[in-house]
Amino acid sequence: MEHTAHEFLRQLLETPSPSGYEQPIQQVVRDWATGFADEVTTDRHGNVFAARFPEGRPADAVRVLLAGHCDQIGLMVQHVDGEGYLYVQPIGGWDMQILLGQYLTVWTKTGPVTGVVARRAIHLLQPEERTKVPQFHDVWVDIGAKDKAEAEGLVRCGDPVTFALGYRPLRNGLAASPAMDDKVGLWVCMEAVRLLKGRPIRAAVYGVSTVAEEIGLRGATTATYAVNPTVGLAVDVCHATDTPGNDKKTQGDIRCGAGPVLFRGPNINPRVFDLLEETATAHGIPVQVRGTPRATGTDANAIQISREGVACGLIGIPNRYMHSPVEVVHLDDLTNAAKLLVEFCAAVTPETNWIP
Repeated sequence: MEHTAHEFLRQLLETPSPSGYEQPIQQVVRDWATGFADEVTTDRHGNVFAARFPEGRPADAVRVLLAGHCDQIGLMVQHVDGEGYLYVQPIGGWDMQILLGQYLTVWTKTGPVTGVVARRAIHLLQPEERTKVPQFHDVWVDIGAKDKAEAEGLVRCGDPVTFALGYRPLRNGLAASPAMDDKVGLWVCMEAVRLLKGRPIRAAVYGVSTVAEEIGLRGATTATYAVNPTVGLAVDVCHATDTPGNDKKTQGDIRCGAGPVLFRGPNINPRVFDLLEETATAHGIPVQVRGTPRATGTDANAIQISREGVACGLIGIPNRYMHSPVEVVHLDDLTNAAKLLVEFCAAVTPETNWIP
């Protein structure tokens, strides 16, 4: 991965962005995209658009949308008790067993506050409690405050909370971090727009950093309506099944480092899939294929049914341990996904037929 692009990925992963609180990361995206995009805009919802236009910017150019969501799962401060402990509720989908015992960061107006999430030590639990998964009201966040007044001097109800952020390279091209879902997809879309700079294209390409995917595909819904694309590609993470215990009969055989995943099924326009696969073959880009028999839980779902309908595709980045603080991806899969998007966009012409 090229050095400056790698630093952009690291910056994305080390910037907080719980759903509804994406402003810091969207500033990172704007600052980066301004260096190569023909136009960078932000809508009232918070989506950021980085556009690359064909020469002359013809009004009737085919519009291609590349969507990666910038938001991550998070928590929200709901209550501060008399002793200064914080109680939180989830933003997005959480596995409580992953959350227990983690370092957290409360993102306050005056800066980050470190905390830990905990419950009573196992020695103090009743036997029946030891085998029971606690609920959010059973755990608390300890920021070290001596009482309610000190805690409330630091944090407010509604402040967002994340895992302690941090990017860690692993062996053999792998890397671990919270929020690979879906900052890697965002990176792929922006990298594709960057690589298109100087390339002759006949389509107008909009790389979009969408908001609020984790709470219902909300940013993709409004962004797609605004762009009104002919073709829309979502880039999101998907489950890698190259770890123990996965059922490949239901989840497919998906491996980190074997290439981005092209999805097939009713959420996918077959001509979009065919062009993606043909493009990958023509340019020697490794890909994997997975079927999905229903509407996906990704931005592709919202993109496909915007306005009168959009020719939709979905590219997945294999991800181990999704919605945890140790999500793992292979950097080559990101690079290859960006290359595929570039060549796909370069192949789109006004004559391309998207009718199934």
